Order: sequence, then C-alpha cells, then structure tokens
Amino acid sequence: MTEKEKNANEERKIRQAFRNKNWSEIKSHDSWTIFKVMAEFVEGFEKLAKIGPCVSIFGSARTDPESKYYKMAEEIGAKLVQNGYGVITGGGPGIMEAGNKGANREGGKSVGLNIHLPFEQGHNMYIDPDKLITFDYFFVRKVMFVRYSQGFIGMPGGMGTLDEIFEAITLIQTEKIGRFPIVLVGSDFWNGLIDWLRDTVCAREGNISEVDFDLITIVDTPDEAVEAIEEFYSKYLLSPNF
Repeated sequence: MTEKEKNANEERKIRQAFRNKNWSEIKSHDSWTIFKVMAEFVEGFEKLAKIGPCVSIFGSARTDPESKYYKMAEEIGAKLVQNGYGVITGGGPGIMEAGNKGANREGGKSVGLNIHLPFEQGHNMYIDPDKLITFDYFFVRKVMFVRYSQGFIGMPGGMGTLDEIFEAITLIQTEKIGRFPIVLVGSDFWNGLIDWLRDTVCAREGNISEVDFDLITIVDTPDEAVEAIEEFYSKYLLSPNF
C-alpha cells in the first residue's frame, strides 16, 4: 500500500466514525460483527482447551534472527519445553518465530495466535499446524493469551509487546486472573521503563502501589527466565504435569 493509499484509508476511517447511520445499517453491521467475534472465540476455545500448561512469549516482530534477543527467545522456548511447558506466541516473525522455533526444535507444543495486519505479520513455519489460529480482533486474541497461559515472558519489543505485558499485569493486579509469573528479559531494555514507573507513576503520582512491582521479575539470561517460572510454581508444589 502506497503512502497516498494509506492516508486515504485513514481519512476514510475517521470520516466513517463521524457519519450518521440509520438504524437498519447499524443493526446489520453490528449483528454480523457479533457473529464474527463469536466465531473467533469458539475456534480459539476449541483449539486451545486441551493444550496443557503453556507460557506465552511476547516480543517484537521486527527482531532480526541474528539479534541476541532472537537467539535468547529461541533458547527460552526450548528450555520451557524441556521443563514440561508448551509455548504460545503471537505467531509472527521476530521474537515470536524464535520462541516457536525453540519449542518446535525440542518437540514440544508450539502455539501461534496470529493476527491479520496490514504489515509485518505472516505466521512463522515453526507452529504446530493444529495450533495455529489467525484472528481479526486483537481483543479476542488477547483473551486467548491470558486464558491459556501459566506464565508470561516479555522480550524486548514495541507497542504491541507493551500492550500485551501491561494487559497481563493489569488483569493480575485487579485479580481477574491468577497471579501468574511475569518475567521480563533484558535489564538494559526494561530498567528504564521500570524506573519511570517506580519514580513517576508510583512515588510522584501515586497511581500504582509499590507492591505492584512484586508482580514483575527482570532477568538477563534464558536460564534465569525459565528458573523464574519454575521457582514460582515450586512454591505451590506444582509441575507442568498438574
């Protein structure tokens, strides 16, 4: 899509939001949307209901295969499988591909929750064919991440990665889901964000509590990332075979 076409498409979406619609048009459009959303939920629930304990790996689609973070994500995916977990990713390239690749290499469950995007998102080749789902709606996809994951590992990424990690943190903080472990890999990447949250959002503005930082563990190696998941569940005498 050219820049001119992108601008025209964006203008069309904005104008559409301000256009008055008649009742018949509203009812027809919204009714079909409901059915499409329901279909995505049904497919997700049916395919993922029996996958067993899994850990989601979040990270940038733009990460180069030669990047140290790509190689770390691949190793993390492999080590998770070695410890009895399956791996869930967003199904695309970059970090997502690396996590699926590591899981696939070790013969473990490799799940891909792909999404239709206008750029950069085609599913990678390391996902189990019966565990690949492609969504149109981000919010349905996010439900699948949090419903079927027993832990979350955040690699360096962009807006989508931050969105997914903060979604998980918020749901845990508000007790909408269990207190599953959240592990951020790469202190050089994450420390600036955590410092801002601690100094500005928490201490200066009082918008979060100090105890919220207990929900997050920051590590620098694949071994530490998987150990953090294992250590969390060892407190409850649980293993991936529960």
